Amino acid sequence: MSDALAPNARLIQALDRTALVSVLVSPLLLMHAHGVAEAAFAAADVCLILRSITTGDWAWTRAGWMRLSAVWWAWLVICSLPLGLAGGSLPATAQSLATIRFPLFTAAMVFVVLRDPTARRWMQGINTASVLYIATHLVFQFLFGVNLYGIPAAWGVLLTGPFATARAAPVMARIMLPALIPAACRLLAQTGSRQLWAYALLAAGIGVMAIAGQRIPILLVVAGMTVSAFLLRRLRPMVLAAAVLGAVLIPGFAVLSPATYQHLVVKTQRQLAEFATGSYGAMYARAYEIGLQNPVTGLGYDGFGLGCPQPRYFRPSFDGTVADGGGASMCWVHPHNFYFQALAEAGLPGLVLFSTLGVALLLPLARGLRQTPNPLWAALFATILVQLWPLQSTSSWWSMPMGGWFYLLLGWALAEAKWRESKA
Repeated sequence: MSDALAPNARLIQALDRTALVSVLVSPLLLMHAHGVAEAAFAAADVCLILRSITTGDWAWTRAGWMRLSAVWWAWLVICSLPLGLAGGSLPATAQSLATIRFPLFTAAMVFVVLRDPTARRWMQGINTASVLYIATHLVFQFLFGVNLYGIPAAWGVLLTGPFATARAAPVMARIMLPALIPAACRLLAQTGSRQLWAYALLAAGIGVMAIAGQRIPILLVVAGMTVSAFLLRRLRPMVLAAAVLGAVLIPGFAVLSPATYQHLVVKTQRQLAEFATGSYGAMYARAYEIGLQNPVTGLGYDGFGLGCPQPRYFRPSFDGTVADGGGASMCWVHPHNFYFQALAEAGLPGLVLFSTLGVALLLPLARGLRQTPNPLWAALFATILVQLWPLQSTSSWWSMPMGGWFYLLLGWALAEAKWRESKA
């Protein structure tokens, strides 16, 4: 019998190793090779399915968040079919079918790759290395005008880090907390002057986000630190001190870096004052109108990009002062908000499913966290929570690399919660 099982055992071992490598190289690929990252995600997905066929273990399909993901995916596919519904086309159908790769990748992380604590430690080390890599480029670029590869800031204002465009701050908003919070808590557990290094570490994190010059990522990191401090009592004085530093540092950019100050403060004030007629208000109003006219199915995958330039969806701005809401000139490929995107692509059912999925993802992360507050677990929970927060400007949910970063962090977070909880 052992001889008969040996080939299957070798196959399973090969599948597990392939999935492990695919996951661990994903951060590097998401930073510098998006197309290859897609291949890495696909490899992990295939390994998960082949493993389940070989072993008969389909436990991952019974997870509540996975079932909701499957329902949401199926509804998006239905809305994207070229069946004479409000939207739909063969390209949209193909793209909607492919979105299942994201939750499958997360399932592979939770149920196969990161069951082993050694693999989770590798994941944490790679994440921390990614934070240091991006932060080094940001600081160098702030001081010398170019990053270590010789690339200048975008539009002379937004630092790009190691990238050619201003992608550093959104990535850092996703990966910074799992690197900073556990390290700060370890320093706080020490005695004497080492505790001061914990304060310095969080201050450095706020400082790096501030010099990057993008508003939403800064707010997400601050919000994530606040959530972490709520869960971890010992962090509260540090987070308060970091918030005070930020309140002093950002106005200080009026002298240190006037262009950054203009973008962070002056432009933000102007956009908030003119929100109803500004670009974000116009996109949200357009997405709302698309959902209002197509409440059951939306317009399918990429529904906002399809419907935005169509005059039938022009509506007055939220304050009623712009009759056509900006016409077609304000259009973009997505509405810059996950929830408006879900509405435009899959109607009210899609919005409800997406919102319910968000809750289903957070519940297993929160379960047991208050009773056994672990710094890494708390940081990952805070990271996922702030990424799902509805009041923010976002990329497209399905975009690479940002969608890939979310599902990578989600898989890590769910694995930490599941396998730590199983030991309790």
